[in-house]
Amino acid sequence: MNPSIFREYDIRGVAARDLTDTLAFDIGRAMATRLGSEGGRRICVGRDVRESSPRLQQQVCDGVRAGGLDVLDVGIVPTPVLYYSIVANRTDGGVMITGSHNPIEYNGFKLCRGTSPIWGAEIRTLETMMRAGDFAAGKGGYEQREVLEDYRAMVRDRLTSERRLSIVVDAGNGTGGLIGPEVLADQGHEVETLYCEPDGRFPNHLPDPTVPEYMRDLAARVCEIGADLGVGYDGDADRIGLIDEQGRMIFGDQILALFARELLARHPGSRILFDVKCSQGLEEDIRTHGGEPIMWKTGHSLLKAKMREEEIPLAGEMSGHMFFQEGYFGFDDAIYGSARMAAYLSRLTEPLSVQIDRIPFYVNSPEIRVSCADEAKFRIVEEVSEHFQRDHEVITIDGARVLFGEGWGLLRASNTQPVLVLRFEAQTPEALAAIEGTFREILARYPEVTWTA
Repeated sequence: MNPSIFREYDIRGVAARDLTDTLAFDIGRAMATRLGSEGGRRICVGRDVRESSPRLQQQVCDGVRAGGLDVLDVGIVPTPVLYYSIVANRTDGGVMITGSHNPIEYNGFKLCRGTSPIWGAEIRTLETMMRAGDFAAGKGGYEQREVLEDYRAMVRDRLTSERRLSIVVDAGNGTGGLIGPEVLADQGHEVETLYCEPDGRFPNHLPDPTVPEYMRDLAARVCEIGADLGVGYDGDADRIGLIDEQGRMIFGDQILALFARELLARHPGSRILFDVKCSQGLEEDIRTHGGEPIMWKTGHSLLKAKMREEEIPLAGEMSGHMFFQEGYFGFDDAIYGSARMAAYLSRLTEPLSVQIDRIPFYVNSPEIRVSCADEAKFRIVEEVSEHFQRDHEVITIDGARVLFGEGWGLLRASNTQPVLVLRFEAQTPEALAAIEGTFREILARYPEVTWTA
């Protein structure tokens, strides 16, 4: 087994090289062994539309059964539909075979106990079990079940829109196209589809709504037909991106700000959870609308765990994962999120662009990723944090978010790659350049860091 496939939040690699039949079979056996030791009896298994996914799903199902647990096979579904299937069918956990937004040659496995993700140390425990061949043995059962229409009905029962919107949906040929447009149409909206035919070759663009290049066709179509809203899903539809009626891309922290406004109008004083990469403008907007902003570590598994632990009703991160506990099940769901956003906008008299322009604005950089040796990245972040703490306030929830008079700079170590992640924000372009320059100067002292851009 290639050890690099065992990531912080999932198991992921090049399908033809890393994700062998034996590996997928052993993942199923390991999940059955682990959940079975806790009294579990049945595991839900789903897959995305990638060409390697049917093979991997079959092996996972066989492995679960060989480990003594029953399989509920829900077929091709978005990841949030798998989560819903776990809830609705009361299974003990799930395996989703998906490469999400990664290039076409990749695939992977998202694992969960109930709907809570298995991540970090638990993934490493499964790896150890697989290397040792320490599995339970049995002969589990097998059942197939169609769940898309049940999910669609569930969302329809939970949300109501007050007026008809014109919406364009770009699923990037991922699984969101199977059900997302229908869910929005159920709310009474006029929906036009763009690349909603499932195709694991992703012939039009990779399904990642956080990348501006991949949202250009959606933005152009929104402007061309005068739509109210553009919606983009990633490959397995657990991350969302939006386009306003002017064709502007709306980023994750801005999306969360709007969801927070909607929630706070009904539940004043609620806590809203977000990751350290989000804008200061989000924090200010939450306070302005009567909420309590809570900053936390980056990573959808980390945010989901924190949200459930402290019973926070709403959470989100810059990457487009949005988590709904109030009125929903607490997991990240871009399809439900798009319908909830459309329902909110249908109650407003002003367009989306006006709502976005009311969020306090700061000049910011994109996420910057620079190469750094794995064995050095956490030490470097700690040393840079200590350096800045001599003269600045530093938030150390996840790396170092250094506060300057006119903005902030973030340095954190990637949990999954030999990379340092940086992001900067300031009141003016000049202040932004100055903050970035300060970080460049410090990181230039480390030979382990390669910052070429």
